[in-house]
Amino acid sequence: MLKGKVAVVTGGTRGIGFETVKTFCENHAQVILFGSRKETVDKAIGSLKEKNIEVEGYYPNLNDYSEVEKVIQEIKDKYGHIDILVNNAGISQKGPIEELSSEDFEKIINLNVNAVFNVSKAVVPIMKEQQDGVILNTSSMVSKYGQPSGIGYPTSKFAVNGLTLSLARELAPFHIRVNAVAPGITKTDMVAALPEAMIEPLIKTIPLGRIGEARDIANAFLFLGSDLASYISGVVLSVDGLARS
Repeated sequence: MLKGKVAVVTGGTRGIGFETVKTFCENHAQVILFGSRKETVDKAIGSLKEKNIEVEGYYPNLNDYSEVEKVIQEIKDKYGHIDILVNNAGISQKGPIEELSSEDFEKIINLNVNAVFNVSKAVVPIMKEQQDGVILNTSSMVSKYGQPSGIGYPTSKFAVNGLTLSLARELAPFHIRVNAVAPGITKTDMVAALPEAMIEPLIKTIPLGRIGEARDIANAFLFLGSDLASYISGVVLSVDGLARS
């Protein structure tokens, strides 16, 4: 589905990002993953290599636009084009507002929103020149419904939705599509570590009767990144088993 495409995936060393990298590679894309540190990038690349999947990796500071721009340009110079960007890097936080410091709130906004802006800004001139491209952002079900504790994360994802919808309108004349995927409860490393007693009540709230797999989210990115979705832009696609609260 992605043969001949060059894709950049931020937050690609674990969880949904890692599965998206793997899924894109299985569909014949050339994938470059971004991680937060050299060690995590090397580990992800090594793990994929064991599966006979070859990828490249970088670890730019996503909050430093000049650093991001430099790496994006290196990728463009090497491959000649960048067709898909998946802005997946992000962090979450729990706890009441009284326990959330200004510094912690700023950290969430910096990675979950500002980094999306920085990497998107870096690829847009390349995609405009191509008159073609896809930007995909990781949102969340809590961007639509909020959550009872930890306001930083849903606030950042509300912002991601706004960025997605607005950028889709701005870039449509250049044949650049912009969409987001809003996962529900998904079996990542963090969720897998939770005790069964916590997971079972969550499953009971989901009409489809299970929590999501990382592959479920990766498949949504695959669809939106492919030509099958060539007439879809400005969408925040819920992938949550019909969980609506």
